[in-house]
Amino acid sequence: MTLIGTKWKPLILFHLLEGALRSGVLQKHVPEISNKMFTQSVRELEKDGLISRKIYPVVPPKVEYQLTEKGLSLESILRSMDKWGNENI
Repeated sequence: MTLIGTKWKPLILFHLLEGALRSGVLQKHVPEISNKMFTQSVRELEKDGLISRKIYPVVPPKVEYQLTEKGLSLESILRSMDKWGNENI
């Protein structure tokens, strides 16, 4: 729970289940999150080995996030949480 037990981390991880996303696109999937919290959350997820960040050397800078193998191992948990949430809204 210490790795994913915040308000935003499970949402970020869930949206990355479909594949790599650019930073701006990923943040738009979680519209209520502030820039500061988004940055803090993805940095912690990267530090914990759940996501990886790829920086493309272009102007403007392009950053993509994707799940690592460790992050992908959470898929069944994240999908179960999503299903439970949809059933109990």
